[in-house]
Amino acid sequence: MAIQCSPYISFPGNAAEAFPYYHDLFGGQLELMTYDSMPPMEGMPFTPPPGAVAHATLEAPGITLTGGDSMGEGLPQLANDVYSFLLAFDSDDKARSFIDKVSSGGGEIAMPFERAPWGDDYGQVRDRFGIRWDVMVPGTPG
Repeated sequence: MAIQCSPYISFPGNAAEAFPYYHDLFGGQLELMTYDSMPPMEGMPFTPPPGAVAHATLEAPGITLTGGDSMGEGLPQLANDVYSFLLAFDSDDKARSFIDKVSSGGGEIAMPFERAPWGDDYGQVRDRFGIRWDVMVPGTPG
């Protein structure tokens, strides 16, 4: 059985800002569809605000992100430590470059990038939208 997993992020009304940011961060191909560009759907239980993202897909080397804007009141915050996305890089330089780009773009380092007790180089950075990225470079067995 073939399977592929893509995180789906429900943004609190700022997906139109978030997905171009991720496109800049990861590269790849971005497809973004707003509710405005869709034909009217009978029976839709909500009226989306102008420019709201119905669905977005970013396909880049090693990662696929999907998502859109959530609708409704009392939406949960994205910044939460019960989930994160783990990115495995093949060099410390690439990992540090990613962390630097996220932190200099309005994010914050949640855990410094350094050698972890299990042997990998590991750190955490939270982007300006609240998503935590765990960054690692596999260590040398030994």
